[in-house]
Amino acid sequence: MNPSEAFAAIGLAAVACDGALDADEAAMLRQLLEVRSPYSKLGDAVMGAMFDGLLGRLRSGGWETLLMEAAPVLTPPQQETAYAMAALLVHTNRSFKPVEQEMLQRLGELITVPAERCSQILEVMAVLHRDSLKG
Repeated sequence: MNPSEAFAAIGLAAVACDGALDADEAAMLRQLLEVRSPYSKLGDAVMGAMFDGLLGRLRSGGWETLLMEAAPVLTPPQQETAYAMAALLVHTNRSFKPVEQEMLQRLGELITVPAERCSQILEVMAVLHRDSLKG
């Protein structure tokens, strides 16, 4: 697995860990990747082939195995961004399920980003997704 596959794999694990590929989460993953290098330069066929391969790995080993394969391939700054992306993705459908919390916990254990930094990222995501104007 190369770094671009690993980064996308972490996003895929985030959207699929609850057992369903939610359309809103999948669309958000695609948007998050398409504005980054190298994905912005990849055509649909190449992106499709990459995700086909990642989906195969997900089906055969599950989201935790996918994380275990992906996390060590990334540099610490890439890991931090991937963690933040995963945290954003699990909040996309406004439902933060226990399995999604478990996935973020496990990802935090697999990366070299300090636990305090991971907690800060989660706090920011909670604030960002809070329905503060709800009456």
